[in-house]
Amino acid sequence: MDLLLNILKSIVFGVVQGITEWLPISSTGHLILMEQFMPIQLYSDAASNTAFWNMYKVVIQFGSILAVMLLYWHKLNPFSKKLKPQKAKQIWRTWVMILIATIPAAVIGFVLNDWIDEKMSTPIVIACTLIIYGVIFIWMENRQHNYAIEDVHQINAKNAFEMGMFQVLALIPGTSRSGSTIFGGTMLGFNRTTAAEFSFYMSIPVMFGASLLKIVKAKIAFTVPSVIVLLIGMITAFIVSVFAIKYLMNYIRKHDFKVFGYYRIALGIIVLIFGLFGLLG
Repeated sequence: MDLLLNILKSIVFGVVQGITEWLPISSTGHLILMEQFMPIQLYSDAASNTAFWNMYKVVIQFGSILAVMLLYWHKLNPFSKKLKPQKAKQIWRTWVMILIATIPAAVIGFVLNDWIDEKMSTPIVIACTLIIYGVIFIWMENRQHNYAIEDVHQINAKNAFEMGMFQVLALIPGTSRSGSTIFGGTMLGFNRTTAAEFSFYMSIPVMFGASLLKIVKAKIAFTVPSVIVLLIGMITAFIVSVFAIKYLMNYIRKHDFKVFGYYRIALGIIVLIFGLFGLLG
């Protein structure tokens, strides 16, 4: 019965991860807040449950990575025999830009990973980042736009590294990796579609590396139930992510990000009130 309940919780977490990873509203922030009300408990001691959760909330993102690979495989696979040499070379160049964009978050994330888990994964921090970036999104959409980069292949090494610096902001829970990078892209002169697409590409090495690091550093004994719960969360996140990515790309062609800004502010205020009154841990 306990395993079934934890599986159901993992499905819910997978749905939330799959939706919120790609919308600029913070997947990690939502998962941390949800865990306050429906914690996954697979071990008999609290320390092991906490260690599992710290690993789970990151590794579940691997399912979302697979969704990106599935949807954009035709744009990211340089080995296809159908490609002309020039097109394959273009794809290789895109991968170089992706790796350059990965450097800042990979370095800083590796150094500060444990400290962020211990000090920053709190409801108050999440509330503040939700509100701050909500205001930023609204401001971003109200300013005058001047887009110079309208295709991923126009991105150069400088653009990529600067996008990577914006991705560093997402190390703080509640920020949103896609939100910070899409915002950064538009500030750098990308149109929203190009910023979102490159943001998805950037997620592949970062989220894969973060997942691998968490598994390696996990101070828990993996059991059959824990592996089942983790896999179900990843599979659910994968399925939901496929639809979420398609939805977001269609949405941003016709709409701006103001609605996400208002959502972040409203949720942040609610979380802040709950946190100040001690209703959240």
